[in-house]
Amino acid sequence: MDLQWIWKSALLVVIGMILLRAAGRKSISQMSVVTTVIMISIGTTIVQPIANHHLTIAVGSASVFIVTLLVIEYLEMKFDWLERLLNGRAQVVIENGQFLPESLRKMRVTADKLEMQLRQQGIRSLSDVQLGTLEPNGQLACELVPHARPATLGDLELLLAKHLPLQADQDPLFQEVRLGRHAKPDSPDLQ
Repeated sequence: MDLQWIWKSALLVVIGMILLRAAGRKSISQMSVVTTVIMISIGTTIVQPIANHHLTIAVGSASVFIVTLLVIEYLEMKFDWLERLLNGRAQVVIENGQFLPESLRKMRVTADKLEMQLRQQGIRSLSDVQLGTLEPNGQLACELVPHARPATLGDLELLLAKHLPLQADQDPLFQEVRLGRHAKPDSPDLQ
C-alpha cells in the first residue's frame, strides 16, 4: 500500500498555512470578493495533488494565487478607483433614524438583517441612529444621535467641572519634576 499521501497531505497543510499567512490575517467577514475567491481556489488546489499526484503543480498554483492576491491588494492601495471597482464603497442605509428603502434594494439587504446588526451593537432604537452605513465587508457602521452616544471621559470631566469646584492638589508628587525644584523646602528633620 502506497503511504506517500500521508506526508504529501501534511506537507500541503504546512505550505497552505505559510501561503495563507503571507496573504494576511482577515476573518471571513473582512475578506473582499477577490480574497474570498482566491482563498477558495487555494483550498481546492491544495486538495487536488493527493488525488492527481501533482504536488509541485498544486504548490505552484497556490503560490501564484497568493502572489496575485498580494499584487491586487497593493494595486488597491495605490489606485482608489481599483479598490472601488473590486470592493465597492460604504452605502448609507439609515439616515435620521429611517431606513433608506432604495439603498436597501440596491444593496440587497433586508431591514430585518440590519435590525439584527443594530441589536448586536447594543442599539435599542432605530431613532438612535443618525447615520448608518453598510460597509463593503457587510458590517453595519453607525453614528448615533448625541443623546444616545456613550459618555466619554471628556464628557464626564466637563460635567464634573460644572458641578464641583476644582481643588488644588495639597502636595503634588510630580510638582518637583515639572518645576525642577521642590515646591516647599524639605523638613530639616529629613536632611
